[in-house]
Amino acid sequence: MMQQLANLDLADLFQLSSPLAGKRIVVAMSGGVDSSVVAALAARSGAETIGITLQLYDYGAATGRKGACCAGDDIRDARAVSDRLGITHYVFDHESAFREDVVERFADDYLAGRTPIPCIRCNMGPKFTDLLRMARELGADCLATGHYVRRVVGAAGPELHRALDPARDQSYFLYGTTEAQLDFLRFPLGGLPKSAVRQIADAEGLRVAAKPDSQDICFVPDGDYAKIVRAVRPEGVRPGEIVHAETGAVLGSHAGIIHFTVGQRRGLEIGGQPEPLYVTGIDAAQHRVLVGPKRLLGVASAAISDTNRIGLLPDVPLSAKVRSLARPVPITLEGPLGEGADTTIRFAQAEYGVAPGQAAVIYAGERVVGGGWIEATQPAT
Repeated sequence: MMQQLANLDLADLFQLSSPLAGKRIVVAMSGGVDSSVVAALAARSGAETIGITLQLYDYGAATGRKGACCAGDDIRDARAVSDRLGITHYVFDHESAFREDVVERFADDYLAGRTPIPCIRCNMGPKFTDLLRMARELGADCLATGHYVRRVVGAAGPELHRALDPARDQSYFLYGTTEAQLDFLRFPLGGLPKSAVRQIADAEGLRVAAKPDSQDICFVPDGDYAKIVRAVRPEGVRPGEIVHAETGAVLGSHAGIIHFTVGQRRGLEIGGQPEPLYVTGIDAAQHRVLVGPKRLLGVASAAISDTNRIGLLPDVPLSAKVRSLARPVPITLEGPLGEGADTTIRFAQAEYGVAPGQAAVIYAGERVVGGGWIEATQPAT
């Protein structure tokens, strides 16, 4: 592996002109293996390397669960890696801003019957907006992160592309990256498989080489979203009825709409029905959960808001992902994209599991061209 490390073109990985000696690279360090390897590669390049960790929400300390990107254990891991590499490391307290911009928004979205994605909110706010400002104030030539995406310089400037390893691709979460941010950002891991990243960590003697990847939202490491909403907005959690979306019949009751998302089947506890029922909608005003057969989940189009566009919109077929784990499906755009405009995406075939609050991320092949927040859907039936 050391020979493989020696063969890596680090200037190419960081997309900076050679030599890197005399350059300054700031690395966003979460305490995980990915960002730690980015710091190791930056340090090995000869550039002055500075690690920054944002203390956002120390929920890991309360649960005893490792792997949450904002937990105290992760900050200690980031510091230990920095010490091992001999680089400067700063920790900045952003808990107040993170709570207001991300955690409280997460709770409010659930109470409004939406299905939030706080990781995108975090990337749009603390991770990129604040970290980029800090990196520039430190006189950095770039800000490098451990995200699995690729920055490709095209004819019109930097473009955001999916990672070469589709199993690791994180482009869905970064559609809100602006062109100005992308000009300064670097993603050295976008062309590497995860196995190679762990091998580099092991070769560099990093304590996080075998650290498990976090599978949860950082401030909900136990996966209990409702518990967070109750803690943040206890006055907003109210019981209500479970109602058939077609007949209007009351089929049961629930302890709060925060326990349900569009497309959900489990946890309804309404037996004796002639066919399987799914959550087809949430009436937040009436505290009602609407259920129906799977065909009611089919969506013909979705209205999206606050859109972002990265680069020029190409004259090629487009596709969209409406969930982080969904496959891109063919779509057409009906309206402008970017600069916060509202628009509509129309699916070539009925798409299922499209939930308000999620993001619709638009691709031209492997390239991310932008996206926006799903506000409403039009049924296919």
